[in-house]
Amino acid sequence: MQKKSFDIIVVGSGLAGLTAAYHASKNGSVALITKSQLDTSNSYYAQGGIAGAISADDSPDLHAHDTLVAGRGLCEQDAVDILVREGKERILDLIQMGMQFDKKDGELVLGLEGGHCKRRILHAGGDATGKELTCFMMRQVVEQQKIEIFEYTAVTRLIVVNGICLGVQAIDFVRGENVIFEAPACILATGGLSRIFSRTTNPHTATGDGISLAYDAGAKVEDMEFIQFHPSALCIENQDAFLISEAVRGEGAWLLNKNGDRFMTDIHPLAELAPRDVVAFSIYQQMKKDQSPNVFLSLKHLDPEKIKKRFSNIYTKLASFGYDMTSDLLPIAPAAHYMVGGIKTGLHGETNIQGLFACGEVASTGVMGANRLASNSLLECLVFGKRASERAATIVPSGLAIPELETYTNKVEYEEFYLQIKNEVADLMSGHVGIVRNEHELEKALNRFEEIRAKVDSRTLDYNILKAHQIVEICELITRSALLRKESRGGHIREEFKQESPDFRLHIVFQKGEKTAYIPLRK
Repeated sequence: MQKKSFDIIVVGSGLAGLTAAYHASKNGSVALITKSQLDTSNSYYAQGGIAGAISADDSPDLHAHDTLVAGRGLCEQDAVDILVREGKERILDLIQMGMQFDKKDGELVLGLEGGHCKRRILHAGGDATGKELTCFMMRQVVEQQKIEIFEYTAVTRLIVVNGICLGVQAIDFVRGENVIFEAPACILATGGLSRIFSRTTNPHTATGDGISLAYDAGAKVEDMEFIQFHPSALCIENQDAFLISEAVRGEGAWLLNKNGDRFMTDIHPLAELAPRDVVAFSIYQQMKKDQSPNVFLSLKHLDPEKIKKRFSNIYTKLASFGYDMTSDLLPIAPAAHYMVGGIKTGLHGETNIQGLFACGEVASTGVMGANRLASNSLLECLVFGKRASERAATIVPSGLAIPELETYTNKVEYEEFYLQIKNEVADLMSGHVGIVRNEHELEKALNRFEEIRAKVDSRTLDYNILKAHQIVEICELITRSALLRKESRGGHIREEFKQESPDFRLHIVFQKGEKTAYIPLRK
């Protein structure tokens, strides 16, 4: 197997990975590995914006308060404080580097989104913030001579010896070769996993492989039960869910039932701008009550020219589906959107494995709690991507040798097997482990996942078989955690346990080969 040596490895090319690679390059050579193209990530498709307390009438304390309220008692206070205080600095750094956020009359335009008490959402390109921000950081990364980019290269194994990460094994799809990347520090920034659901806003690459790689290597994972469903995704039969940004409701859009009546006004004082978990669950209940596959989003009462300008990309996309965003009722329903939990890390992205770090959506830093506050995700990428890179730069080589490793094949004949598994588990997740859960449905799904995994894990060492193993393993972890959490909190709702329980103000932590741990919040 070919071997390449670097000072730091970064896996993933979303905003967290790009940020980590950029800052890591200040301290040494960097391998940036991505299984697709550099511009394929959840970050790239993020329509909303990035939250930052930068206006005169706002403060990090207010931003922290909103984050803690949305997190439903499971946020770690120290992590939240770091996010909101360093987040402001990271945004100002970006502006100084030349990042262009939307302005009006020379002043930054700040939007409002669900759960925020102030207008603090910065946008770029109207509703294309993720794309603009990711492309900006891509340009910075490409210009760094110490960063070598490996596209179409998928990590198949974290190389861990005696609890120390020595690098990664990967498969180069272009050359069809296995490659070993050796480094004293590895940062996982592989993004989310919501493609394991049949109805999702995520790109096809978001299948949770980073969490599975870390778990199989001995890393701790936590809060796996908390999946955030985005309330407003276009609902058209036989079409992928298309995200309609939270910012649309921030500008005044209404949610209507089948009779054309607003229903959020009676549920929460913030109505359509309640935290996402509240809005998604309320839509679910309304759909059940109406016996309808969707509710409606209406912007008819808003200034059409302002809407067209503010949401030009969403307007154009909806027009391709035959809808005029300014005058038609838009059929919407919740869709799996964001992984709240993930690989358990400390305040510098460090995991329990020496030399292994995680940042972005793949990580559980303690910032999100049980429910992510809108537009905190891009901010988390900036803050903890930089922190992880700085701590990774302090790791010295262990002196341990990389052992002999078996190679992975990538045979076409296994692709169909993987797709069959993926489609079945996606239906199981959406049907049994969705917005509202109960013990019977969770047990049924878990039993089937165990049957599928036995069938998958008995197969050969092939990349498509590995992918099948990973998605089934992730689904099992989510389902097990959902069964153990006997309460409703944030992105986890149980029919039998409708209220939050003080007994569950803790993190459920899994580690391969170890007993499930229940970890209280840090003081």
